[in-house]
Amino acid sequence: MQQRIQFPSADLTLSGVLHIPDDLPSGDRRPAVIVLHGFGGNKEGTSHVAECELYESLGYVSLRFDMRGCGESGGLKGRVLCEEQVQDTSNAVTWLAQHACVQPSAIAVSGQSNGGAVGMYAGATDPRVAAVISIGGWGNGARKLQWQNRAPGAWQRLVDLMEQGRKLRQTTGETLMLTRWDIVPVPKEMRHLLPPGCIMDFPVDTPQSIHDFRPEDVVAGIAPRPFLIVHGANDSVTNAEEALHLFRAARGEAELAILKGEHFPFVDPDPVLDSLMKNWLAKNLPITGSSSQPH
Repeated sequence: MQQRIQFPSADLTLSGVLHIPDDLPSGDRRPAVIVLHGFGGNKEGTSHVAECELYESLGYVSLRFDMRGCGESGGLKGRVLCEEQVQDTSNAVTWLAQHACVQPSAIAVSGQSNGGAVGMYAGATDPRVAAVISIGGWGNGARKLQWQNRAPGAWQRLVDLMEQGRKLRQTTGETLMLTRWDIVPVPKEMRHLLPPGCIMDFPVDTPQSIHDFRPEDVVAGIAPRPFLIVHGANDSVTNAEEALHLFRAARGEAELAILKGEHFPFVDPDPVLDSLMKNWLAKNLPITGSSSQPH
């Protein structure tokens, strides 16, 4: 069962879709997973819908929602700032913990790509998050942007654009706008996998926010809560070495899985990935049976 919902974040209203298992008994509370979308994406992305449907089929409540400025949520379209998305994630935890079907002490956060970075930071800084999953995420924004813009001259061009944006803001108060491909040049053969309605133009504040965002500085704070890092070995959008950096930053208090695959993990059926998620959740966020009272 899927329900369209809304919840507040700061002075904005965010839109989401709540997945509730069809066999959930009345009065039962289940563990839940919040699924975070990628850079300038939205909750309707095929990979996010499929991830939520997997968790729903396993008996979990799951929530996918549009970050502020994305999809159907409020906020200035295209204003994608990592630190504000961390706030949105914590506010999603607040809303979900109050839902009658959710065990409030058993809410995990799972993010894909940029959502993985945001989810790790939110999990590390919000003790209410029971477990964290990063899929294709990254730990150091400057390092990942430099790798993504590794074509000759591309990195210096982005650095110059960010500097131009700062000077323009200081001298005129105006905002320099950049295209999606100015910031994250996804290979052309992969672009059809982006969700319809994804943001294509961003203020220069967006790459600056990504550049300055460093989840690897805080991920050690996730422990002793469960932390899973998943990355595709053939990821052409975010360097798979980001997963190794994150594992080291977690000081061994994480589980790491490098799988065969690309950047959009749930777009095509993958029994290996599905089995990994099923077994990891059963171990670290188990469904223990009927519970009409919060634990």
